[in-house]
Amino acid sequence: MEAITSFINTLNGIVWGVPMLVLILGVGIFLSLGLKLMPILKLGTGFKLLWQGRQSSDKGEIPPFQALMTALSATVGTGNIAGVASAVFLGGPGALFWMWMTALVGMATKYAEAVLALHYREKDKNGAYVGGPMYYIKNGMGAKWAWLGGLFALFGALAGFGIGNTVQANSMAQVLNTNFGVAPLTVGLVTMVIVGLVLIGGIKRIGKFAGALVPFMAVAYILGSLVVLAINAQALPGAFALIFQEAFTPTAAQGGFAGASIWMAIRFGVARGIFSNEAGLGSAPIAHASAQNQDPVRQGLVAMLGTFIDTIIICTMTGLVIISAGSWTSGETGAALTSLAFSSALPSAGNYLVAIALALFAFTTIIGWSLYGERCVTYLFGVKAVLPYRILWVLAIPVGAGMNLDLVWLVADTLNAMMALPNLIALLALSPVVFRLTRAYFGENDSDNALAVEAAD
Repeated sequence: MEAITSFINTLNGIVWGVPMLVLILGVGIFLSLGLKLMPILKLGTGFKLLWQGRQSSDKGEIPPFQALMTALSATVGTGNIAGVASAVFLGGPGALFWMWMTALVGMATKYAEAVLALHYREKDKNGAYVGGPMYYIKNGMGAKWAWLGGLFALFGALAGFGIGNTVQANSMAQVLNTNFGVAPLTVGLVTMVIVGLVLIGGIKRIGKFAGALVPFMAVAYILGSLVVLAINAQALPGAFALIFQEAFTPTAAQGGFAGASIWMAIRFGVARGIFSNEAGLGSAPIAHASAQNQDPVRQGLVAMLGTFIDTIIICTMTGLVIISAGSWTSGETGAALTSLAFSSALPSAGNYLVAIALALFAFTTIIGWSLYGERCVTYLFGVKAVLPYRILWVLAIPVGAGMNLDLVWLVADTLNAMMALPNLIALLALSPVVFRLTRAYFGENDSDNALAVEAAD
């Protein structure tokens, strides 16, 4: 077992090493420049389309709003609480700046993923719209590349049981047991029943569930964070100064903080940013492919908001709370650091707020990733594999809740990175399609022309 763990550790270091981070960032920068920074400039347009997309009668399975909420249900998870804290602990306050930079270029990546997912989606044998990297690889790059899509689907189906299921169930069980004394098995069984009831309804019920719960939990966490930031208001100017200053200068050791170089700030800021918003991993376009939307660009404009909401808004809340409270020098890391920061401002409620948020974030990740895994096995084995996959998915939840999952986490994290490789290759190969569709939508010379025509209609 030690030899297996050592091998996987080595492989993980390779697939999540500097080349992978450079590749993900590089693809994002390339797409951002190719799109002439459109995702950033048209952020307001994206929010307008999101609001309009609460209801839709276009072809597809769920409204555009629900498609984004389903994608967010999977991306807004433990990374927003524990991941941000780890980035600040390892890279200093400057790591938050590099998370922001990762998100800004990641918006272009998410946009391109959704555009391709909708453009190359197809119907399964039950008449449902399905899509994602495996489909835009097969339908966009040609049949000779279908094996690459198969690799993505294989990695996705397997990774889901770890990063999207058992690891999340374990996080929920641990935090609820520590703060509320609920037995891990009880957490696992209750979660299994609720998830099973949601999955029975398929993508339509998942979309409705995510559309109701995700906005509530995100807004509640943001409001709680704003309360803490209001209490720490005097420290906020200094917190922002630290973020920008230490993004470009070495962070000195102080208190329980061991110090960090500029490279550590960049490395951990980028790595945790990608882990949190999943831009480039190829997971979110699977949800967006089911949207009731016939225009790939419109859905892309909605999809890119996922990265903005996840990292620029929610992760920033966590980071600012930690830095403004001064807790980043305490020596704590992960969820414990976030909990300490909230508790310093709200002594009787801070740790409970973080515990409930972490449990909700982990729970919705299980729901969102169930769709990703299901679509992957559908691509590999057809619709007949959906029911067995759902059964295995819900049975894995109580198992994960009560196990030590260090090895499972390591394997799943490695497979998650291996999902990204086929997707990034496809994004580069099919980028001319993304650029062409975008130009056609906005117009070559007047980027607002298409929106004006649309408004007139």
